[in-house]
Amino acid sequence: MSDDTQTSFCIFISGPTASGKTALSLELAEWLQADIISADSRQIYRGMNIGTATPSAEELKRIKHYFINERDPDQPFSAGEFGRLARELIDRSMAAGKNLIICGGSGLYLQAVFGMIAEGLHSDETLRRQIREKAEREGWDALYAELQRLDPELAAGVDARNPKRISRALEICYAGGKKASEIFAEQERKFPYPYLHIGLDPERPLLYANINTRVRRMIEEGLPEEVKALLERGCSPDLNALNSVGYKEVIAYLQGKYDLEKAIEEIQKNTRRFAKRQITWFRKYAPDLIISYGEKESFEDILQRAKDMIKMNFSVC
Repeated sequence: MSDDTQTSFCIFISGPTASGKTALSLELAEWLQADIISADSRQIYRGMNIGTATPSAEELKRIKHYFINERDPDQPFSAGEFGRLARELIDRSMAAGKNLIICGGSGLYLQAVFGMIAEGLHSDETLRRQIREKAEREGWDALYAELQRLDPELAAGVDARNPKRISRALEICYAGGKKASEIFAEQERKFPYPYLHIGLDPERPLLYANINTRVRRMIEEGLPEEVKALLERGCSPDLNALNSVGYKEVIAYLQGKYDLEKAIEEIQKNTRRFAKRQITWFRKYAPDLIISYGEKESFEDILQRAKDMIKMNFSVC
């Protein structure tokens, strides 16, 4: 909602991977003379540019970006820390009259910027240790099954092969005395500045085709070499940063567990699954403007629809 007394505003851009968020954010940022905050949980790490589809060096020169290539893969970084740092940056930018675009597909990171990470959801090291010990005894599959029993709605959006996400979800369930999905549902957006949330929603056949094409392009651009360089730098394959789609499959390929074509197929399959989880978040926290499109719509059409909506809400020339 616009505010006549407010000269600056934020545009949030969300959507599944390979939906065109980066291209849209760049064009809108140039039009609005805005900087871009990357709400992507992996683009912050140095040396992980190909597998995270980080904007190119030319694009980073074209528009000022934040939270890209700022940490090493072995440096922990959470949604909570991102939210705090991003909101401090937003405060400074709004005070200076500078527009911002917050673009990314990491739902928790977007929630953190909106102020939707509840104060009561602090980490509990004792609970986390107990969950880890239980996983060592019973396996993560058993713990994921327990999460499905305790909170099926939350489990639907958690990767069954991501121990960190399973552990965190169970920790919230144990500590809160209620379903984590209920806790999140009780949270309200507490964003203090004028904003518009734009969501990209490509038709599924188009999205999956884009994913398959992107994965092969990443391989051609040197994803195996990027992963090999990270390992040679001393990064452990067990790092949370490397427990990401694209990296874990290439690590398995480099370890001889399967050939390159199998790795490509696994990345494509797991990326499609990841996109489905992003869409689940997308539907729960519906944007103000959902731009649905198929093969017949051009990028220029999508860009114009976004610009028209922004003009309806804010004073833009």
